[in-house]
This record gives sequence, C-alpha cells and structure tokens, in this order.
Amino acid sequence: MFLKKKIMPYTKGFSNNKLSSIKEFEEKITAAKDLIDEADAIVIGAGAGLSTSAGLTYFGDRFEKLFPEYIEKYNFTDMYSAGFYPFDSQEEKWAYWSRHIYYNRYDVKAGKPYQDLLEIMKNKNYFVLTTNVDHQFQLAGFPDEKIFATQGDYGLWQCAKKCHDKLYSNKEQVIEMVKRQKNCKIPSDLVPKCPVCGGEMENNLRCDDYFVEDEAWHRASERYSEFLLENKDKNILFLELGVGMNTPVIIKYPFWRLTLQLKNARYICINLNEAYAPEQILDKSICINYDIGQALEKIKASCPF
Repeated sequence: MFLKKKIMPYTKGFSNNKLSSIKEFEEKITAAKDLIDEADAIVIGAGAGLSTSAGLTYFGDRFEKLFPEYIEKYNFTDMYSAGFYPFDSQEEKWAYWSRHIYYNRYDVKAGKPYQDLLEIMKNKNYFVLTTNVDHQFQLAGFPDEKIFATQGDYGLWQCAKKCHDKLYSNKEQVIEMVKRQKNCKIPSDLVPKCPVCGGEMENNLRCDDYFVEDEAWHRASERYSEFLLENKDKNILFLELGVGMNTPVIIKYPFWRLTLQLKNARYICINLNEAYAPEQILDKSICINYDIGQALEKIKASCPF
C-alpha cells in the first residue's frame, strides 16, 4: 500500500514544492527528456489537465462565450457541472449537450500540447491510456490502435439503458441540433431514440452502470494489456499528463503501483499544481509542477529527431 501522507514532488535533489527557479525547471525538463530517450517503451496516461492546457477549458471566458443563454437561464458556472443538471425535458437536455459536444469534439482542432506530444513520441514504442473523451489524440494524429479511451467519446451515443452494446456516431445529429435549437431547446423530432428499444439515448460517457463497452473498447483494452505484458521487463516509462484525483484508479494509482513493482520502470508526472509521487517511488520519479503544454514544448525542443 502507498502511504497517504508522504507524497511530494521529487527528482534528484529538486524542490519538494513548487519549482523554485527557472534553472530547476530546466533541470527537470532535461531529466525527463533523458528518461524518454532511454525508454524502450512509454505508457502515456492522459487526463483532463492535458486538454485544459490545450485550451479546451470548461470554465471562464470560453464557457461564457459559448453558453451565454444557458448561463442566464440556468445559472450555470461551467460545462462540467452543467453536465449533471436535471433538465426538465429531453429537448432541453439535448440542446445543452449538442452544443457541449459540438464545441469540444467537432468544432475544434488538435491542441498544440497533443501535437507536441506526438512529435516527442516519433519513432518511440508507446501506448496511450486516457480518460479524456474529446478525441484530441486522434485529431492530433495518434493511431487508433495505440489509444485506449476508457471513459468513452463525445462523438458516440448509446442506448441509455444499454439494451444492446452498439455505439452510434452522432456528428450529423449534433450539428443539426446546434443549428435548430432555440430558447435552449431543440425540436422534438431531433430527440435521439434507441433504434432497438425505442427508449432514450445517452452520451457514451462512463457515469453509471449502463456505460457501453463495445467490441472496439474491448479490443483497445486488450491491446493495452498486451503492451504492458510485452514491455514489463524492459526500460518502461509511465508518463502521466494532467491526471487529477477525480478517477485516480484508472491511471494514477496503476502507474504508481507498476513503477514500484517493475524493476526497470520509471515515472514522470507533469501537472500544474498537482505533480507528486508516493515516497516509495521517489527515487524512480520526476515530477514537474508546471503547465503541461509549456513543459512538452520544452521537451520537444530538446529531443533529437
């Protein structure tokens, strides 16, 4: 078991709190770059912080610009909490969600941190494990066969009651909903219905026991397990980017455990204000408490391609 109290950023004599100087930051970047260069295999674990660094913020100016009438009508403060609002009708629910999906999945380009990360991974043996549902890895050019998106995808719908295990692309319907919505409602004829049971549809996001894990999800899960098995005895690097404590059991805790268990494993955590590692793996870890996009840009600039 990992100790709960003695958790701190670390790397070979560096500060245990926030970065104390530009020199310390540069030393950590160099150390991270060296671990990436030396690794025989790299497991990328990506959370919401990576997309936030890419500009896909769910609050502040971006939220206020994209959802002004929803803020006025429902007093919403951000996109995340708005997703849990108990709308009175399906017409209201899908008016909000279509706009949420549209601006975070379709009307958006690949963020620079994702593009820089892909460049860093050039000619590397790597695999991506992510809780992000915004499709940014695919937009940046990461191959599907190297990605396991455990929590779903904004671009997919499923039966709300999981009457069958098929997922459906929603792009055309979402665009039409955004186009035709008025007064925070969509026309009733646009409300999605399950083609099998006729019931309600839902976003393919893991939020309850009805989350659909289709064949593609299981194939990705198997590829991830195979990658770990094939590389467990090599110089394997666990690179954690923007993972918070919302769902630590998916990426953070397994990365810590594997870094401890595997003799040749190393761990890098890059996360603004949340970069730390347990005491048991401090001597195998580098924690960079800094903006992820800026850190990746620095690493990319120092990598030999």
